[in-house]
Amino acid sequence: MNISLRQLEAFCKIVETGSFSKAADEICLTQSSISERIASLEEEVGARLFDRFGRKVFLTDAGRFFYVRAKRLLEEKERICLEIQDFLGLKKGELKIGGSTIPGEYLLPTVIKRFHDTYPLIDIRVTVNDSKKIQEMVLDGYLHLGIVGFIGEHKNPNIEAIKIWKDELVVVVPKGHKWSDKKEIEAQDIIKEPFIIRERGSGTLRVMEQYLKKYIGSSEELNIIATLGSSTAVKEGVKSGLGISIISIKAIESELNAGLVSALRIKGVKMIRYFYLIWDKRRTKSPASQAFIEFMEGEKEL
Repeated sequence: MNISLRQLEAFCKIVETGSFSKAADEICLTQSSISERIASLEEEVGARLFDRFGRKVFLTDAGRFFYVRAKRLLEEKERICLEIQDFLGLKKGELKIGGSTIPGEYLLPTVIKRFHDTYPLIDIRVTVNDSKKIQEMVLDGYLHLGIVGFIGEHKNPNIEAIKIWKDELVVVVPKGHKWSDKKEIEAQDIIKEPFIIRERGSGTLRVMEQYLKKYIGSSEELNIIATLGSSTAVKEGVKSGLGISIISIKAIESELNAGLVSALRIKGVKMIRYFYLIWDKRRTKSPASQAFIEFMEGEKEL
């Protein structure tokens, strides 16, 4: 059955005005055109919808049955049109954002709060995972946007990325460690210490390995005693005296202020990396996604 909304509109208008000619005037059709629409509608339905007595029209039993349902469909069409206008006007919608560990746990919450203040009816959902997984989820369409600390030397051609935040990795040691009062150490010094690293797929680990490769060779030279799945877990390991590590300075701000850990640099090295806002350029951005991208342009800290 092939029934159009225009046919339903013509049918309901005739019912409401009680006249083919009046209905035709209201929806800007000729009387012959509206008659053709009703004739084709009755053919599709397989039943007469109107009885005609001169200029008067009356609904048949089938017409009364059909009118209730046709009216419901037209009301649903109006509701959909209003909702899409709300969606396009950012009065409602959903935004799924993924963040790698550092932005997801330490940076995104305050940014989301400011964005929510501007767009209070947007439903924002945040997923935290490592950089590699967040990129995969963006490409698979599970996330609209991602914020990651590593996009690789050979970035996926479907990923669009803009730099939004600058970050620094530092050597972190527990309170009372022999290096607690130092500002710098030699690169070779960290080889001797028990070392905690992040899991494979972590942007922090990849950036750390890139820098250390220049000064101590492979990260396999480190005395690795634990591999942990988040910066929070790494911090707790360091604080407990399990070992030292290299993590984002943004992840240890409260611990530094409380004197629970110390941050050091490797002499002659500043381990700088950037966080990137990413999306799949093959996909049409929703109004909420576009609004967040524009919002983040104003949040850049480079």
